[in-house]
Formats: sequence, structure tokens, C-alpha cells
Amino acid sequence: MTKLLLSLHVLAAVLAIGPVTVAASMFPKALRHAHSDPGDREALTNLRLLHRICRVYAAIGIAVPVFGFATAGSLGVLPSGWLITSILLTAAAAAAATLALLILPAQDRALAAAQTPGCSPGPGSAGRLAMHTGVFNLLWATVTVLMIIRPGSTTGA
Repeated sequence: MTKLLLSLHVLAAVLAIGPVTVAASMFPKALRHAHSDPGDREALTNLRLLHRICRVYAAIGIAVPVFGFATAGSLGVLPSGWLITSILLTAAAAAAATLALLILPAQDRALAAAQTPGCSPGPGSAGRLAMHTGVFNLLWATVTVLMIIRPGSTTGA
């Protein structure tokens, strides 16, 4: 059962978090392009698509910690320091701070501004969004490394 849970956890991480990180990373550039040429319908369509990918895969990404907790429970590693750190970083990246409270709302505002003729997103909004996305990606990369290295692991892997 542990191998099945671990496989589902890894698959969920790859299939859900990967698209969010890519789409969120592409959004600021697409936003700059959409605002530099307000009449470009394709730029606005790309912006909508990237935002939709972020929202949908963020929701699907809930499966990652669910399968992660189930896997950790079956392995008996829930009290491990590396796992607790990973859980805290995951909460910061996915649920609490970065994605749900910073990136998605900023994308909502930017998309609304891009769809409103004559409306400007405000100075630096694409830059701030790129910064938040970079932090989000860095947090996920750190969690991934912790999951692979597992400090204190008895397996030596």
C-alpha cells in the first residue's frame, strides 16, 4: 500500500504542481505583452488560458499533500524534521501564502485590468507577480529536494 500511495503522491506532484509552476511563470511575460498591445486578442486569450491553468491545477494540487500525508503515515515518518519542514514549506507555497493569497488574486486583478479597455494594471504589477511566482517555484524546489534527500533517513537515499 505504501508504494501505491508514494506513486500517487509523486504523480500528483508532477502532474499538478508542474503545470502551475510553468503557467504561473509564463503569466507575467504574457501580461506585459497584453498590456503593451491592448488590441491583441491572442495575447488576452493566452493570459486567460495561463490563469485558468493556474486555478485548475492549483485545485488539483490539493491531492499532493493528501497523498503525502497518507504516505508519511504508512511509512511512520510523520514526526521527522525533514517532513515537518516540507509540510510547512508546502503550506507556504501552495495553500496559505504564495499561490492562494498572492499569485492567483494578482492574476485575477491583472486579467481584469487587461480585459478593461483603457485600464492599466499599475506600475510594477507584472514584476511583483514574477517575484511572487519565483518565490513559489523556489519553495516547491526546496520541498522536492527535501523529499529526495530526506535528512536523517535510514535508507541512505
